[in-house]
Amino acid sequence: MASIQSILPESLLLFLGVLILIIDPFVKKAGTRRIFLGWFTAIGSFIILVLSLIFGRPPLNSPIPVVAFGGMLRFDMLGFLFQMFFLLAAGVTALFFMDTERLSERPEAYLLMLAATIGMCLMAASADLIMLYLSIETTSIPLYVLAGFFIGDERSTEAGFKYLLFGALTSAVLLYGFSLIYGFSGTTDLYSLSAHFTKFDPLTIAVTFLILAGLAFKVSLFPFHFWAPDVYEGAPSPVAGFLSTASKAAGFAVIVRLVTAAFRFEDVAVNWSLILAALATLTMIVGNFVALAQKNVKRLLAYSSIAHAGYAMIGIVAFNQLGFASTVFYMITYLLTNLLAFGIVSTVGKVTGSDDLSAYSGLSRRNAPLALAMLAAFLSLAGMPPFGGFVAKVFVFLAAINTGWVWLTVVGVLNSIVGLYYYLNVLKYVYLFRKENEDEQQHPVPVSRAFTTGLIILVAGVILLGTVFGPWFGLATKAAAGLF
Repeated sequence: MASIQSILPESLLLFLGVLILIIDPFVKKAGTRRIFLGWFTAIGSFIILVLSLIFGRPPLNSPIPVVAFGGMLRFDMLGFLFQMFFLLAAGVTALFFMDTERLSERPEAYLLMLAATIGMCLMAASADLIMLYLSIETTSIPLYVLAGFFIGDERSTEAGFKYLLFGALTSAVLLYGFSLIYGFSGTTDLYSLSAHFTKFDPLTIAVTFLILAGLAFKVSLFPFHFWAPDVYEGAPSPVAGFLSTASKAAGFAVIVRLVTAAFRFEDVAVNWSLILAALATLTMIVGNFVALAQKNVKRLLAYSSIAHAGYAMIGIVAFNQLGFASTVFYMITYLLTNLLAFGIVSTVGKVTGSDDLSAYSGLSRRNAPLALAMLAAFLSLAGMPPFGGFVAKVFVFLAAINTGWVWLTVVGVLNSIVGLYYYLNVLKYVYLFRKENEDEQQHPVPVSRAFTTGLIILVAGVILLGTVFGPWFGLATKAAAGLF
């Protein structure tokens, strides 16, 4: 029974993808096809989410961790919680696909997104190096294709090629690190590695850096962040949103599980915490300060995404239950917030034909509800109450202070102030600037029903996580508790 429950979301996603391929040839009309593919994928993802919540929940109070498929997967709260939000992200992204002409009528676009979601769900639950690598590749390969999906668009083609090139390189490095671990330990079981990571010696450092390099690429940590701005700018906006949120969250789920499984000895954990603190600091500084100079909103969100990876790392640096719970909560909040931001960028870019900041001039007069949604997204990214981003940052900073990382908290707070500047700069265009020599009301920004549905779900989530955060942080705490 546990084996079936552990792969329930993945099995249902696969079934949904097969249904799309079977039914699609019978839908002939272009307009009907676009509506069918988007709503069918979105509703299917939400149904899978509900079924998983009812029938696929892991046992919360089991003293022995539940493993499935010979120890390849770990059926616990950490994996389950991330899986539910991956399903939510997939459903909302399918709604956003409907407003992108070259995505909306292509069943393979939806199928690739579902395949990537299957990979992310497996990443969050992987307890074996072989399964982990296979799930990472299952996630990455469809995203390479989606990033370069617009073949006739040079920027999209360039984004897909760069993502594939750098992704293949770091994947090879990651696999080499895994092979060395297996050679030294004789096991691929993540939870058996701690017996072989008892000292902070040069060999351990070298092997761990290889693995860290591969995972740092997935979450855009410095200095493996360089691909993100070009890929986010060139990829279709709904794809960039999905890539920057769900994929990054899956990467952090792996990092949290790997760190807690391998670095259980205090001497090893303390030394790695210092290294990860340095990486978090550099990631925050580079992401925020380079974002100041951006005039393209997608590149700005790319560097913002890099900075947020640094904030999330603070919880891992704390290396205690509160720290890991804070990172989990942070990634859930970030997933909803950044997906909302990219959704707005997608609909504005479709109408204006531009992703420059100037395209947002007078948006509050062209579509007031959309401007309010953008206000919620960017203030949440900036860490302002009453939105989820504020609570998420408070928890990671609190975890760092409780474990003595006061200087890292100070760095995080100062970087948050820098981030607030460029987020407010974007909102300045939305609320204060006017279209030159134009009446904004003559240039409305229409939003489709599907897009409105997706935005409402995300705005509600961002506000809910910032106001009624107790139950959600409680789930993150239970997820972190299961790691110890």
